[in-house]
Amino acid sequence: MEARFRGKAALVAGGTGGLGQAVSLGFLKEGASVHVTYRSEAEYARVKDEAGQSAGSLIGHRADATDEKETADLVRKIGAIDIVVNAVGAYAGGTPLWETAVETFDRMMALNLRSGFVLARCAVPILLRQGSGVFINIASRAAMDHAAGAGAYVASKAAALAMMDSLAADLKGTGVRVNTILPGIIDTGANRKAMPDADFAKWPKPEKIAEVILFLSSEASSLIHGAAVPVYGAN
Repeated sequence: MEARFRGKAALVAGGTGGLGQAVSLGFLKEGASVHVTYRSEAEYARVKDEAGQSAGSLIGHRADATDEKETADLVRKIGAIDIVVNAVGAYAGGTPLWETAVETFDRMMALNLRSGFVLARCAVPILLRQGSGVFINIASRAAMDHAAGAGAYVASKAAALAMMDSLAADLKGTGVRVNTILPGIIDTGANRKAMPDADFAKWPKPEKIAEVILFLSSEASSLIHGAAVPVYGAN
């Protein structure tokens, strides 16, 4: 296995979720030390077990990536960071906008938008001082394709995409790169449970999306900055 990230430190917020786990394990397999935020001890234990011989390079932090103080404390604790991936997010839908609860709207904005803002606010200054680094935010196909019944969700993802576009413009010429990933419905256990009648074969696998994220984090993608990369699957 090529060790593209040997000597690098990655922070994967939401690094024990369906996609986050695949990203965390991908970085570990290629030599990085990987810091993950998590809310569930069971999820973190599962990732630690999946990491196998690389488990010693996995460092878990029980932290809320939408909380600025917790995130700032975490970033200071880690110190040097080369790669930040925000895999925090959630979906809520199935109701028209006028029937969507305010609490649902606020939750979508917190998890899908505020998380990226807080992480950027806390981590980008470190990357700037280093004069290098990568920040990758996971948005969604819904940022571009605004389906019915998911107004709060699509608004949060579209705003997250626009925010990263602006951040990329802020960072032009600094040596720090910012890109966004736009997945379709990801083949995770949670999504299968939520949509049992769907055709799972058409959903992109977390591991395949993780490969794209690792590429965008590597030197091979040094010319890619300010991009929104669709990973919808070929079907």
